[in-house]
Amino acid sequence: MQREDDLEELRRQLRHGTDGLLRRRRAIVGLSVFSSVVLGGIGLFQIGLLKTLPDPPLPRFNADDVNGSLQAYSLLQTPDALLGMASYSVTACLAGMGKQDRWKTARWVPLAMGAKAICDAAMAGKLSVAQCTKLGKFSLWSLLVAGATFGTLVLSIPEMKRAVQRA
Repeated sequence: MQREDDLEELRRQLRHGTDGLLRRRRAIVGLSVFSSVVLGGIGLFQIGLLKTLPDPPLPRFNADDVNGSLQAYSLLQTPDALLGMASYSVTACLAGMGKQDRWKTARWVPLAMGAKAICDAAMAGKLSVAQCTKLGKFSLWSLLVAGATFGTLVLSIPEMKRAVQRA
C-alpha cells in the first residue's frame, strides 16, 4: 500500500507539474481520448446505431465503405473501432501512470508506452495504406485517428529515449 504523502506528491505532480516530459504525457492523454471519441462514433456506425458517417465533399472519401469493410470486422469478430477504443485507453493509462520523473524510477512505463506508440503507429500506417490500395477510398475519421497516433509516437520519443539512456 502506498503512503498518503507519496500519493499526494503524485497527484500534485500530475495536476500541476510543469516538466516538459509531463506536458508531453498530458498531450498523449489528450490525443488518446480524442482518438477514442472519434472511434466511438465509428463504433456506433459499425454496430448499427448510426446508419452513416459524414464525409467531406472530396473525391475518394467514403467513411461508410472504409469503416464498413469486411476488414473492419475481421479481428476477433469485433468491430475494429471498439478494439481501437480499448487500445487508446491503455495508451492513456500508460501516459498518466507515475510521477514526472518516472523515466528514472519506473523505466518500464515510458518504455512500454513508447513500444505501444511504435506498434500503434505501424498499425495506423498499415491501415491507412490499405484504405488507399485495397479500397481506393479514405475515411476522414480514420485519418484523424492515424494523425493523432503519429502525434503520440512523436510525443513519446523523448521520455523513452531518456529511459533507455538511464540504463
